[in-house]
Amino acid sequence: MNKIKIYNTLTGKKEILKPLKGKIINLFVCGPTVYDFSHIGHARTCIIFDCFAKYLKQAGFKVFYLQNITNVDDKIIAKAREKKVLPSDLADAFAKEYLKDMKLLGITSVNKYVLATDYIKEIISQIQRLIDKGYAYKLDDGIYYDISKFKSYGRLSGRTALQAEDSVSRIDYSKNKKNRGDFCLWKFNQHQDGEPVWKSPFGLGRPGWHIEDTAIAEKFFGTQYDIHGGGRDLIFPHHDAEIAQMEAISNKKPMAKYWMHTGFLTLDGQKMSKSLNNSIIITSFLKRHSVEQLRFWIVKNLWSSPINYSEGAMIEVNSSLERIEEFLRKIKAQSAKRKTITQSSKINKLLKKYKEEFYKNLADDFNTPKAFAVIYELVKDVNKLLDLSAEADKSLVSKKDAHEVYEFFEEINKIFDIIDFKKLKTSNVPSEVKELLKIREKFRKNSEWQKADETRIKIENYGFLVDDTKDGSVLRKIENSD
Repeated sequence: MNKIKIYNTLTGKKEILKPLKGKIINLFVCGPTVYDFSHIGHARTCIIFDCFAKYLKQAGFKVFYLQNITNVDDKIIAKAREKKVLPSDLADAFAKEYLKDMKLLGITSVNKYVLATDYIKEIISQIQRLIDKGYAYKLDDGIYYDISKFKSYGRLSGRTALQAEDSVSRIDYSKNKKNRGDFCLWKFNQHQDGEPVWKSPFGLGRPGWHIEDTAIAEKFFGTQYDIHGGGRDLIFPHHDAEIAQMEAISNKKPMAKYWMHTGFLTLDGQKMSKSLNNSIIITSFLKRHSVEQLRFWIVKNLWSSPINYSEGAMIEVNSSLERIEEFLRKIKAQSAKRKTITQSSKINKLLKKYKEEFYKNLADDFNTPKAFAVIYELVKDVNKLLDLSAEADKSLVSKKDAHEVYEFFEEINKIFDIIDFKKLKTSNVPSEVKELLKIREKFRKNSEWQKADETRIKIENYGFLVDDTKDGSVLRKIENSD
């Protein structure tokens, strides 16, 4: 088993994954702020961590994957006012939509989704401890965190507290703050109709954005755990703020041992986001493409690198998946044969070699581009042997070898979920083409070669090629066919 290395934002380098407690991994990933439908940028982060968690489980780790849902926030309140609905109703509706999206995307590795408003008691407890330790102060509009008191503030993003002063990235505004970079832990009730409010020792109000996550994480994992993940846009100020809160409370470093941040998903080179109004929502995307195509497009790119969306990229993805599916149909047909002429060790050696390379690449910073390059090589080499089998009129791929290749793809799919194996069991060939193939076979048996060739041309007009093998005729979809 290869030692797993992962790029850690906190240290700026790849590190061997060594959980705090043996083979147990506690993983926290920041979920959405639910004031609108989720887009494919959110899908990227969710799919990446879904696959990574499944990979860790396959590697023998016991993973508890926790994801929060921010259902109280300034953005929710502003959108609710715009829509003239209660913030709680808006958040509830979009939280349900988000969970529906996760089901559509095949996200099955998350152990628990939690709503921020279910942990108000824990949030208040953390704020009180920060006040007691001198890290927080009170103003007319709320309780604020004093970033000047936390000497290593900005350690994750590489910003100093002074540099944070110059940022305007989702930091709470108040003219009386001690430092411009100070952020709000508890926002006092502004007496706006319908605004969510809770009682606390410091006054009626609601939590700030950053404190929600640390309170939830402490409730489930304690003040230190293994991996914290999210999109790259959360590094500052959100994750810097989380570190400042949790480490001030516990006086222990680091809050999370490894920090993983997915790269931006861009559209025409611009980051996809709700606020920029350039997002493609998940449900709309899935009307044009399958979930397997979406997952494959996302996972074939390196998790930490930016990727740019285009319809051209999706055409390429569709073509690649079709090649893999066609290959698996051929392998499945080979493994289902009652007899094979020879038992070759060529496939066995190839499979062993490529499996080792595949998992070696996944162990090296979850390098999926290199891992899938190995898969393409395997498909190419096995296809060559299958084609040679047809030419030599003898089987160079044994039933056992074909079965093992097929099983390897099932193993891969447990991590990535990019192949619909149910679809493979049912042919994607139109009934008209199947009937033409039967007619052609009759012509061939009767040595009516001209009629057989004319029928083959009819089949090609439907977008399928016919490969004549010693075991019969096999249909193959023409690439990029309409």
